[in-house]
Amino acid sequence: MTYTISDIAKLAGGEVLGDGSLPLSGFASADGARPGDLTFAENEDYFARAEQSAATAVLVPLTFSSKTKTLIRVKNPRLACARVLPLFYPEPVVASGVHATAIVAASAKLDPTVAIGPHCVVGDGVRIGPRSVLHGGNYVGANCVLGEAVQLFPNVVLYARSQLGHRVRIHAGAVIGSDGFGYVSEQGKHLKVPQIGNVIIQDDVEIGANVTIDRAALGSTVIGQGTKIDNLVQVGHNVILGNHCILCGQAGIAGSTRVGDYVTMAGQAGIAGHLKLGNHVTVGAQAGVMHHIPDGQTWLGAPAQPDRQMKRIFIGMQRLPELLQRVNQLEKQLEALQKNS
Repeated sequence: MTYTISDIAKLAGGEVLGDGSLPLSGFASADGARPGDLTFAENEDYFARAEQSAATAVLVPLTFSSKTKTLIRVKNPRLACARVLPLFYPEPVVASGVHATAIVAASAKLDPTVAIGPHCVVGDGVRIGPRSVLHGGNYVGANCVLGEAVQLFPNVVLYARSQLGHRVRIHAGAVIGSDGFGYVSEQGKHLKVPQIGNVIIQDDVEIGANVTIDRAALGSTVIGQGTKIDNLVQVGHNVILGNHCILCGQAGIAGSTRVGDYVTMAGQAGIAGHLKLGNHVTVGAQAGVMHHIPDGQTWLGAPAQPDRQMKRIFIGMQRLPELLQRVNQLEKQLEALQKNS
């Protein structure tokens, strides 16, 4: 579908600098843009490439201007992109209905608008809300509950009694509700502790590919509203994850940890079990958290410590080769003095 630059500016809450009547039919990066495309630039480097591109218009911050391109100036170009992209690239519409190869228990309750793709299995007592889609190869265990507009991409598995809120998106290969890692030693063997809880995923959560979220031993593992989880993340049993958190790739949270709201865990961060992380906490990449973290703090390193303290340690570590060399020189001088005394 084609829009004018003025149409896009209105949607993005921006102002047009140039000819707002020009048509736009696509959105592309500066390197791949063609005439009729919109692109964006959030800094000077990107803007230089955008000006040299074939794009018809550029989304830019409020302070930018150009002699060669029509601009849409907005407060936040990246936010404007998120609003505009669905116009040009809407999500595919999946027709409702149950594929012939799907197996749906007679006791399952599906809204008429639900789409069940090929080779899906929907167990006894499952309830699936309006406009939800199982794309294919999905397993939904007994007594699971899925809200409105849920999307399970191929090969997602929901163990029994998992509960998903509205507008939850779970990407390919994720496993929700697998056994928590619970064992107790008896006579030199590891005896399994039955994991009889479940997983609750609240509204507007997005979960990346190959994520695993373990069900609770007792009670529920909970993923809070609006939280976004990247690929290859592990969430242990009985974890309570707050609202609007960000978990980056390969992060891991051990069992029974409580995480507040608006917490960010960078890539490969690891959180030990039975800890409490406050609200608005940031954990740096590859950090290993072994202690509780109060509200608003940033921790780095392994074992993780508050960022200011850890930065001093990093600086000290960078100076170690120089210090070792100086110590070696001092030892030689001391040895020479001892020989001459």
